Order: sequence, then C-alpha cells, then structure tokens
Amino acid sequence: MEIQQLDTTDPAARRAWHAVMEHAVRSDRPHALLTTYDAFEVVATSPSTYVQRTWLQAVEGSEVLGVAELELPLEENRDLGWCEVDVLPGHRRRGIGRSLWDAVVERARQDGRTRLGGEVSVDLSVAGAGLAFATAVGAVEKHREDHLLADLPVAPAQVDPAYELLTWRGRCPDEHREAYLAMRNQMNTDVPTGELDLEVAVLDDARLAASEERLMKAYDVRVAAARRRSDGVLGGYSLLFVPHGTRYGWQDDTLVMPEHRGHRLGAALKCANYGGLPGDVAEVHTWTAPANTAMHRTNTGLGFRVVEHMYEVEAVIA
Repeated sequence: MEIQQLDTTDPAARRAWHAVMEHAVRSDRPHALLTTYDAFEVVATSPSTYVQRTWLQAVEGSEVLGVAELELPLEENRDLGWCEVDVLPGHRRRGIGRSLWDAVVERARQDGRTRLGGEVSVDLSVAGAGLAFATAVGAVEKHREDHLLADLPVAPAQVDPAYELLTWRGRCPDEHREAYLAMRNQMNTDVPTGELDLEVAVLDDARLAASEERLMKAYDVRVAAARRRSDGVLGGYSLLFVPHGTRYGWQDDTLVMPEHRGHRLGAALKCANYGGLPGDVAEVHTWTAPANTAMHRTNTGLGFRVVEHMYEVEAVIA
C-alpha cells in the first residue's frame, strides 16, 4: 500500500478519488451532505488565492482504498490546517487511515502548521468509525453543531410589515455590496465556534467576488435580504446553495443584524429562499450549534429535524 498525492491534471484520477470519498462517507452517513463532483472539479482544477489544498490517496495495486484532503488557509489562521480522512469500509482497521493521517500531518508540519482541525459527523442511527478514529490520533472536541434536514416545501413565514424582502442569485448587485459585506463580516464575528481558537476571516470586495465566482461554477447561489422600509437599510440576509444537478439545498448563513432582531426576520429570510426554489428541490440541509437557541428554535419551527451531530475536533501536531 502506497500513499500518493492526487494528480489533479488527470480527469480519471480525480473521478476515482471523488468516488472513493463518496462511497466511504455514505457507508456511515446516509444523510451526509457531500461535495458534489462538479464542486470538487472546481476546487481541484482552479487553485484558490486564499486556500491551498492537497489531496492524497492510499493505493494498493491499481485500487484506491482511502483518501484524504488537506486544506491550508493562506490569509488568517496560518498555524492551522483542516483535513479529512476517509477509508472504504471493507479496508478499515488495516492502518490505512493512520497512514493517510501521518502523510497529512507531515505536509502540514512542512508548511509550519501546529494544529490540524476537522469535522466528524455522527449519524443518529448508524454507528460510524469517524469519532473513534479522531480520538485515536489525538484530536479533541472543540465545538459541536447539529446537522438538520427539512423536507420541502415548508410553510411560509410572515414578513414584518416594517421590512421588505429582496432576493438575488449569484453575484450580489453593486447597490447592495457594501451592506452585504458588512453583514457577512458580522456573521463571521458572531458565528458560534465553541472552544476553537480562530482568527476571524475579513471579507473585502475582491475576496467576496472571488468566492462568488467560484461558487457559481458549481452551485445555484441564492440570497434573500431584509430591507427596512423606513430608511432602506439592510437588516439581515440568508444564503442558500443548490449544487448543480441535485435535488437538495444547503442552507448556509442566516444573520439578522443586532439592531434589527426581534422581528422574526430569520424565518422570513429562509422561507423567501425556499419558496423560490424549483419544484424538484425536495429538501434542505443546515447546521446549527445547540447553544444557538434562537436559530435552533427557528429551524425546528420550520420543520427541520436533527439527523447528525457534527463535532469540530482539533489535534496539536507541533
């Protein structure tokens, strides 16, 4: 068995890597929200200015038995790397996962990283190996979120008459970009992170534009925003992705700015996005920290149910 770096110039190798990742994850997590092949193609073939990624694979003969991904932030958090290790169920407990982990650690150390973080999701009804593996390599829990799933359609939420809802797809219109950037940066500051020690990412227009351009290659990007009628100020937004060619959505950020809270705008913003989806989009995924009681209550009120617990873990590798 040999650990190799994925040749991202080889389409067949990219396809094989993604297929192994998908099979390995699905064996333990029937509700997993995975990176689609289209989205993987974007990140594998067009490197980002803000993140360096490396993909590894455990190969025996011509067969790929396990895969790993290492993500190194290039702006904030230069002491940290993020990783994922996945091994096909029929080849576990042979040291393949450990070999992939060791290769990830070696590359992270070479880049001066002293910590490796990752996400481990545990299905409520299917026993998986991820958490035990993370513990075995010395990772400890730093934060927890619930992975929730809702069937569409959901009942529409009432909009406070003091506000009107705006929607757009893809790139944020120029007239809203300054306010949208302020809200996105507020979200980065406010999002619960538990015991994770992270520098907050700060978006400027160039970084937002680069993100929008990359995301639109693999996702239908939908945004709903609430505008106060009295002065035209944007008071909140909700961001939703629908991977191309799929029947599900991925609910990302929902934020209401502090001075606009108390008007049930969070539910109204989510519903505005869901109501505009094509009829064949049948479900929406989201993640919420249990400690974020207001958003958890909003989500369950819309019909979301918990299907997994997601643990953010971290290992010191210095």
